[in-house]
Amino acid sequence: MSPVDAPGEDAAERPSKTQRKKASHELQDLGEALVALPEDRVDALPLPEPLADAVREYRRTRSHEGRRRQMQYIGRLMRGTDTTPIRQAVLDMQLGRAKDSLALHQAERWRAELIASDDALTGFLREHPAADAQQLRTLVRNARKDAAAAPEQRSGRAFRELFQFIKQASLHE
Repeated sequence: MSPVDAPGEDAAERPSKTQRKKASHELQDLGEALVALPEDRVDALPLPEPLADAVREYRRTRSHEGRRRQMQYIGRLMRGTDTTPIRQAVLDMQLGRAKDSLALHQAERWRAELIASDDALTGFLREHPAADAQQLRTLVRNARKDAAAAPEQRSGRAFRELFQFIKQASLHE
């Protein structure tokens, strides 16, 4: 019998071809996320020199087929690399984008509430005590005037200024 046909512990412990392909595809996906990171973040990672060179080469490659093959090479190099710091860097980047998006949505929500209700002004100042109340009242008043104007007479400037004020106040919490 050949070693492949022999039933034994080695065959039971060895990953199946499907498992190996799945792991390979996961590493290649991680490699795609790695090359999508900004260059300064990639440089800060403790990557082995061949992997760092492969990432730089991928960024220089312009043809689709060349990029595909380079990505496979990056995936292969990652098999022998500790991927924990790479995964963490990718997660940090994704989390940062999600936080930015959430902050913008919260600022938009505050703007809509401030324009709609006087009670929201009190709530906003309670949440952001460092905010300039006088300037906020002026911006809300201007945004309400702009909203009350006919659509062709609206400038939108008051909405933008209010949004920027809310965004700045949220950053300085």
